[in-house]
Amino acid sequence: MINVTLRQLRYFDALARHGHFGRAAESCSISQPALSMQIKELEEALGGLLLERSARQVALTRFGEELSQRVRDILRSVDELGDFARASQDRFAGRLRIGMIPTIAPYLLPKITKNLTRLHPELDIRVRETMTPRLIQELVEGRLDTAIVALPVSEPSLTEVALFDEKFLLVRPGSDEGTPAPSREMMREMRLLLLEEGHCFRDQALSFCNMQSAPPREMLDANSLSTLVQMVSAGIGVTLIPEMAVPVETRSASVSLSRFRDPEPSRTIGMVWRKTSPLARQLLQISEVVCLSAGKVRARPSVRSPRA
Repeated sequence: MINVTLRQLRYFDALARHGHFGRAAESCSISQPALSMQIKELEEALGGLLLERSARQVALTRFGEELSQRVRDILRSVDELGDFARASQDRFAGRLRIGMIPTIAPYLLPKITKNLTRLHPELDIRVRETMTPRLIQELVEGRLDTAIVALPVSEPSLTEVALFDEKFLLVRPGSDEGTPAPSREMMREMRLLLLEEGHCFRDQALSFCNMQSAPPREMLDANSLSTLVQMVSAGIGVTLIPEMAVPVETRSASVSLSRFRDPEPSRTIGMVWRKTSPLARQLLQISEVVCLSAGKVRARPSVRSPRA
């Protein structure tokens, strides 16, 4: 009988994800020698090498690659077993790992955390902020319980819950105050400032302007909405931002705001979680808290499971 522990499997999973002993040890809150020892014991128990070690990096062997996905499936099942136990209780308590995209987190996170703490004081809320593809990957792998993103994500293994729609506003230099908003055709002739590649909000802005990509000569990307607004304030160009970002991002910037004529550009904010999650009922309740935190009311049926 092979004698391995869940701790060893978690350490191996961390090492497979980070590809570095130091970063993996830090993520597991243990020392690097202790992590190395546990991995070595795991290799001895399984009877094969999992890693190719060098001075600068760690690479998985073929055996390690094959084992990695199996280990993730095991760990996800173990975590869902704990979720199942929590879901059977009357109160919602314990760890809640929630992801958010960068164009939502700074504006909704404080209110969501405050309301969740008030309604469910025994929750241990852990937040992960990154772009949608990474959130979906971590959600599918069981490293997150749910994520707040712009829909659709169209991942067959996830349930999507639409929460509310949000309009985009045009941000121009303060000297343009009172000038009518341009049409989407006119927007293609303007210097449109965008978030860098990988942000779904970038794709949504380009879609509204009927542009597949920004012209190279006009390319001036940023990694936050705050930087975009400050660039507009400096007279460099124009940009779009979601409504929820307006109070935070424009309070110290000399810019003007305009709404577009119908149909206004918008996005659908929603929550996603694994179809197999035992916490589905509790997560649906949390989705109501998210709507409350955003000052929105859900106006239509919301739960949708993408087709496989």
